[in-house]
Amino acid sequence: MCMVIFAPLFAIFAFATCGGYSGGLRLSVDCVNKTESNLSIDIAFAYPFRLHQVTFEVPTCEGKERQKLALIGDSSSSAEFFVTVAVFAFLYSLAATVVYIFFQNKYRENNRGPLIDFIVTVVFSFLWLVGSSAWAKGLSDVKVATDPKEVLLLMSACKQPSNKCMAVHSPVMSSLNTSVLSEIQSGKVLKKRKRVATLNGL
Repeated sequence: MCMVIFAPLFAIFAFATCGGYSGGLRLSVDCVNKTESNLSIDIAFAYPFRLHQVTFEVPTCEGKERQKLALIGDSSSSAEFFVTVAVFAFLYSLAATVVYIFFQNKYRENNRGPLIDFIVTVVFSFLWLVGSSAWAKGLSDVKVATDPKEVLLLMSACKQPSNKCMAVHSPVMSSLNTSVLSEIQSGKVLKKRKRVATLNGL
């Protein structure tokens, strides 16, 4: 019974922490000519992490000219696949919970209930495995692309030793790390449910 309860909880944590994420970083460019400096360059990004569409402007330290840049990468496919699987896993786990609690006798009447449960659980276990691998790689790419040190390398002004470029603060990724951990735990619960379905009717 515990695994039935925990599966939807892990799924909720997984898609809520990823699908509801928004973060940002702040950089500063201190030019030799102080009037050209910008000490508060804010760059915001969010789910579904189409980072190549996140644009921002920075000083070139060459008069009033500005350089328009964009973050690198697009992790939207892995993020959206992950959230979609998590949502459907949550809905299925919720439905299974209702069946296990209120329709246990009908569930055990013949092999059809356990067989369907087994097949669906196998499918979700596979999708969780694919989703966890894809999103773990996607999250790694997001971390690299939003690393202030990597972003500073894109700026022409920061290639001049006379200008001082630095990170004011980095994005907080703790909730995204939680999404991956929740995904792994939910996958483990689904595997346990698969074994239970096998024992019940197969």
